[in-house]
Amino acid sequence: MAARCEAVARVGQVVLPGDVLLLPARPEQGDERLLRLGTGAAAAAATRGRLLCGPGLRRCEAGLLVTKGGILRHRAAGGAFWVDSQQKRYVPVKGDHVIGIVTAKAGDLFKVDVGGSEQASLSYLAFEGATKRNRPNVQVGDLIYGQFLVANKDMEPELVCIDSSGRSSGMGIIGQDGFLFKVSLRLIRKLLAPKCEIIEDLSQLYPFELVLGMNGRIWVKAKTVHQTLIIVNILEASENMTAEQRKQALAKLSGN
Repeated sequence: MAARCEAVARVGQVVLPGDVLLLPARPEQGDERLLRLGTGAAAAAATRGRLLCGPGLRRCEAGLLVTKGGILRHRAAGGAFWVDSQQKRYVPVKGDHVIGIVTAKAGDLFKVDVGGSEQASLSYLAFEGATKRNRPNVQVGDLIYGQFLVANKDMEPELVCIDSSGRSSGMGIIGQDGFLFKVSLRLIRKLLAPKCEIIEDLSQLYPFELVLGMNGRIWVKAKTVHQTLIIVNILEASENMTAEQRKQALAKLSGN
């Protein structure tokens, strides 16, 4: 039988598909803005509106329905709930930055493998400065760092390599000399967190370039192949290492 309990009470605990997480029925006492709205249905609706539903959760009449097994997480700033799972199959989400592999060219479109259930399309005009005469030099096998412009279950995913201002903002073709590997989506979210300790520790070991995709792909390049492989091994192992274990491993590599 599916569990029904307060969402806040389950933060940090394992949740299973089918569990229903109940949202607060009334606003918190310290929230003056919600208190002015009154109590009852209006306040409950306002409270629900402030909560963001992240990966592994779906809104329902009772609250939040768990769709993936994992550990429930919550971020107070913005009121976001999500399930931290070991999922490896990526589901495209609009606005996500991903690393794709160009697999084919079909007319004015490129087909890009992003690790999802189907390939994404990328127009040759979706690059900074691209025109009909000035086409980007994209070849089959190239790595692309782009952003999803369209991503839903009823349409083919569409990638672009420009922002809303028409600038590349770091997106586009990734250099050929580097190493691409795949990790779990959980580790990617950890690495993309602001002031990630793993990235800060690695930056003190070797200078390197790093591209992180929300689809679980990482591209890294250091000064030498040996240094690149060391960084790759540390990143792959960091998901199951404690901060102390990671620091000890880095200390041995640095000779301290």
